[in-house]
Amino acid sequence: MKHGKKYRAALKKYDKNVLVDSKTAIDVIKSLAFAKFDETVEIAVKLNLKKSQSVRDTVVLPHQFKAEKRILVFCKPEKEKEAQEAGATYIGADDLIEKIKGGWLDFDIAVASPDMMRDVGKLGMILGRRGLMPNPKTGTVTFDLKGALAELKKGRTEFRADKTGVVHLAIGKLSMPSEKIAENAETVLAEIRRKRPVDTKGIFVQTVSLASTMGPGIWVKSEG
Repeated sequence: MKHGKKYRAALKKYDKNVLVDSKTAIDVIKSLAFAKFDETVEIAVKLNLKKSQSVRDTVVLPHQFKAEKRILVFCKPEKEKEAQEAGATYIGADDLIEKIKGGWLDFDIAVASPDMMRDVGKLGMILGRRGLMPNPKTGTVTFDLKGALAELKKGRTEFRADKTGVVHLAIGKLSMPSEKIAENAETVLAEIRRKRPVDTKGIFVQTVSLASTMGPGIWVKSEG
C-alpha cells in the first residue's frame, strides 16, 4: 500500500521504535495531523488468542464524541411504555419485523426483549450482516429495557477481536483534549484485559497502537 507525501513526512517526525503512554501518543498524533477535517482517533489492540478463543463485550467510554444513536426496540405491548420512557426511537414487534423484511434499516442499534427473539431471529440474515442483531452478550437482549437504553445512550460501544486477534475501536476525535482521548483509550484497554480468557498463557495484550484517520500508528506501552 502506497501512502501520500504528507503521510510519509509524518512518519519521519517521530521514533516508531519508542513506546509511549496514551497521553503522549495522542499529543504526537495531533502534532502529525495534516487532514482538513476532524479526524477520528482509533485504537488497535493485538491479543494473544487461540483460534478457539474470542474476546467480545461492550464498553461505555467516559468521554463521548458520536451523535446520539437511533435505537429500535422489539418488545411486546406491555413493555412499550418502558421503552418509550427510556428514549427508544422506534418501538414495535411484528410491524417492525415486516418493515425490516421490506428493506427498512433506518436505525443504529436494535434491542429486543427475550420473548421477541423467536420472531426477531427470522431477521438474522438481514441484521446479522450489518452487526445489528440483538445479542445477550452485548446486553441488547434483555427485559431491562430501561437499563439497557440508559447504557446505550451513554455511548455503550461493542468491541470484539477479529479473526487475527485484533480489536479495532474508535475512541475520540482529534478536536477533543488529549487527556480525554487517552482516558477513553485506557478504559478500553481495562475492559479488554478484564475479558482475558482464563486459559490464556503468556502475554495477553501483545501490542497497542493509536492512530488518526489519515495518520500513522503510534505504539503505546502496555502491561500485557
